[in-house]
Amino acid sequence: MPKRAALSKAEMEVAHIVWERGDATVRQVLEALPTRRKIDYKTVQTYLRRLESKGYLTSKRDGRSLVYSASVRPRQVIRETVSDFVGRLFGGESLPLVEHLIREDGLTGEEIRKLRELLDELEASNNAPPR
Repeated sequence: MPKRAALSKAEMEVAHIVWERGDATVRQVLEALPTRRKIDYKTVQTYLRRLESKGYLTSKRDGRSLVYSASVRPRQVIRETVSDFVGRLFGGESLPLVEHLIREDGLTGEEIRKLRELLDELEASNNAPPR
């Protein structure tokens, strides 16, 4: 599959609305945006068209409106975006990113407990004998 172009912050915001709704028209996306955003109809329409041309959304006509829906699952977009980010900033290594996040933002006791559980699970699965 060819690599899709990365999403801008605004495109990601619009894509999230479509993902949450399942499908949406330009008007529905516009109404779902926070009022502080001050984006007009034509701008939302442009974002949706860009998302479609980049391969993230598809559209179908319903009367006079186009209804947009996801052509890529959100998890896939997250995977691709994080992979691109880690590749550019950390040379493809995940651990420096995790270290940075922990050192800069810190963790609550509950987050440390969850992280420890995750690490225990990963360690157990790595030490499991092959089937």
